[in-house]
Amino acid sequence: MGVIEEGARKSGVLWLSLDRQRLAWHVWHDGAIYLVTGGDEQDLPRLAEAERVQVTLRSKDNGARLVVFDAAVEVVDQAASPEAVAVLAKERLNAPDAAGLPERWAAACTVVRLTPQEPA
Repeated sequence: MGVIEEGARKSGVLWLSLDRQRLAWHVWHDGAIYLVTGGDEQDLPRLAEAERVQVTLRSKDNGARLVVFDAAVEVVDQAASPEAVAVLAKERLNAPDAAGLPERWAAACTVVRLTPQEPA
């Protein structure tokens, strides 16, 4: 298991370089990072329109920067990826409507997949 996968599995949050550094909750699933933005979920401006984003993972143990990497950004077709949406819904803490998350996300949110890229 590489440092990116290990860091993403151990910590439920990461930092994204968008208009500024933005903290976001996520899950690691099927070799990538998945997260939800928009609607009543976390505000990650212009992430869904980006081609790439810089991601920072920090150590869950001491908060130190573990790894920084670029990731390809891909909007997920939620209807075609029910497994990824289910994994995200399971990890969503304090949701006021836990049973209805997939339907709410499909109507008002964007699910995004971040695939770590090898350095150029």
